[in-house]
Amino acid sequence: AGELLSGPVPKRPPGFCTGCPERPVFSAIKLLEKEIGKVHIAADIGCHTFSTLPPFHLGNTVLGYGLGLASSAAVSPAFPNRTVSIMGDGGFWHNGLTSGVSGALFNQADSVLVIMDNGYSAATGQQYIPSTGRNYQAQPTGMTIAGALKGIGVRWLKTVETYRVGNMMKTLRRALTTKKPGLKVIIAKSECQLARQRRIKPVIRRKLAAGERVVRTRFGVDETACTGDHSCIRLSGCPALTIKPNPDPLRTDPIAHVDNNCVGCGLCGEVADAAVLCPSFYRARII
Repeated sequence: AGELLSGPVPKRPPGFCTGCPERPVFSAIKLLEKEIGKVHIAADIGCHTFSTLPPFHLGNTVLGYGLGLASSAAVSPAFPNRTVSIMGDGGFWHNGLTSGVSGALFNQADSVLVIMDNGYSAATGQQYIPSTGRNYQAQPTGMTIAGALKGIGVRWLKTVETYRVGNMMKTLRRALTTKKPGLKVIIAKSECQLARQRRIKPVIRRKLAAGERVVRTRFGVDETACTGDHSCIRLSGCPALTIKPNPDPLRTDPIAHVDNNCVGCGLCGEVADAAVLCPSFYRARII
């Protein structure tokens, strides 16, 4: 123990949680930039700010909570492509709706806004927000991000499940290349994975204690199919996706490996499919 503690602690840079629903959005943007070129990303305060770090390096400016769209108005005329603004659902309700969306509509801005709708103010501890669907008394609120956007006058509005990387790429491509002017809004919707795990784990424990059958999903890598390219790791950055020695004595490159932290979100396979990488990922059901 003394020898282990006396050495340097391995670096652990900040990043998205395993299975975070926001990571696939940035995987899609990174892949799309290979087609249409670099776009200016007006980042925001929240978990999604981790996109400015490796492996994504996406986020050119950060102004304030819910101000991604407002900040992009100042720089968008300087770029050939439309700017992409990122806003969390917490930031949206904080002041993004009034300062960002209403300002963009009033000034007839021609840009793209991606709203991360994970159901909570996730970065500060999964506090409830108007679009969570219920308040702390478990009373339904009936408030939605889409409803607020339509009410204020947004006409180009799409909702996409974040883990479907191919669909996210198609929607982003359409928003960035359409000839239709005005604000284009994409609601990237999937529940915060940390909140989801906290919600389902007690349920799973109760079922196991009662002798009920529990099935969970996780992903793995076919060691015979993996080429050792590691593009899957560079394009997703999932903490559960790592490397291990190649079992083939004729190949020296380490292969990709999914460890036991996998929560079964499927991003690794989605990225491999969208980027046309080697077909090495498989889905397993654990009973």
